[in-house]
Amino acid sequence: MNPLYRNDRPGQYPDSWYAATTRLPPQRSDLRGTHRADVCIVGAGYTGLTAALRLARAGRKVIVLEAHRAGFGASGRNGGQVGSGYNWAQSDLAKKLGDDAARRLWEAAEQSKADLHDLVATHAPDARWTPGVAFGTYKAQATRALHSEAAYLSKTYGYDKIVPLDRAGLRDIVRTRAYAGGWLDMGAAHIHPLRYAVGLATAAEAAGVVIHEGSEVHRIARGRPATVQTGRGRVIADNVILAGNGYLPGLNRTVAAKVMPINSFIGATEPLGDLADEVLTRDVAVADSKFVVNYYRFSEDRRLLFGGRESYSLAYPEDISGALHHRMVSLFPQLAQVRLDHVWGGTLGITMTRLPALQKVGSNMWSGAGFSGHGVALSGFAGRVMAEAIIGQTDRFDVMSKLPVPNFPGGPAFRAPLLTLAMTWFALRDRLGL
Repeated sequence: MNPLYRNDRPGQYPDSWYAATTRLPPQRSDLRGTHRADVCIVGAGYTGLTAALRLARAGRKVIVLEAHRAGFGASGRNGGQVGSGYNWAQSDLAKKLGDDAARRLWEAAEQSKADLHDLVATHAPDARWTPGVAFGTYKAQATRALHSEAAYLSKTYGYDKIVPLDRAGLRDIVRTRAYAGGWLDMGAAHIHPLRYAVGLATAAEAAGVVIHEGSEVHRIARGRPATVQTGRGRVIADNVILAGNGYLPGLNRTVAAKVMPINSFIGATEPLGDLADEVLTRDVAVADSKFVVNYYRFSEDRRLLFGGRESYSLAYPEDISGALHHRMVSLFPQLAQVRLDHVWGGTLGITMTRLPALQKVGSNMWSGAGFSGHGVALSGFAGRVMAEAIIGQTDRFDVMSKLPVPNFPGGPAFRAPLLTLAMTWFALRDRLGL
């Protein structure tokens, strides 16, 4: 069974704190009959909706097909952290790709944050753009490397929004004894992800986009035009954008060779009240240097939204709550008696290098996926650059598509067992503190 249905009820958002605190619109109609469009987009998350909005504003007729609901997937379930850059150190990207290419990629990542800030402010102010993401390291050597990277970003790009922190400085903000140091990036931010997705869908429709929910795509017939087939209808389109990320169930082998679905999980505690000040002294998001990363922040009602485990099978583990609670308490023993009111999971797409995979997978077919935990800003930006490429402005797509993203060894059939072995090793290293 594909990830579209393995862990969720058709057409229903998960029982998350996000869904409980979002004004959700009525479900949109499914696709029926034959329709013509300039662009058909598969997936109504940040990538697909941003592309649709840009294309509609440029005068294109756009139809978006979503198997469940707009924002149903990772776009409406994620940790809400708007990070800077990529899942590599920027200095490492420069060593790999050269200074000029690395600079263009940095500028793209900075533009992705600026775009998101503007879209939230205009279309989803209730998503509450809140500046500040801290990062914690567990070893003094890792702290030194992080501070060196901050100095590199300042010297090379003039990025002066990071405050390097020693153990005491970080503990003034993040009240755990686990970290050896870190930094605070005030150019990064956090948002309510589902409210943003809902606002973005509303904005796209206001611009003329047609969104059909409950419309799983079963087949795409290549050609000029291409034909996108659902159970009850089809769209004949001059261009197609594949924007399903981890929920794209094998529609395109080229995408599947580079992008693998994995599951991640988040819990929301009961409101912490005064206890919140014993966890975070500022309203910032936090991530850390474990390979299986811990990430957390406060909700507006002072719950701790805590994510910190992954799984590499399609099915969710039987006990999500227990493992999340254990990881949370290992950082914050003061939360041992705090209950989790909401626990949910979701599927994201990762790549071998943990860098986004932007590809042209046919003469008139485009794909953006594999954001590997950095998708809150970068996935929407991928939608923007694919829209620009369809319009004829390919510069930024060409930059992003040069990120090093090899195929998984053995192709889609072997990617899961090979990655599971690798991730088990890295998880063991995390537990041993190596």
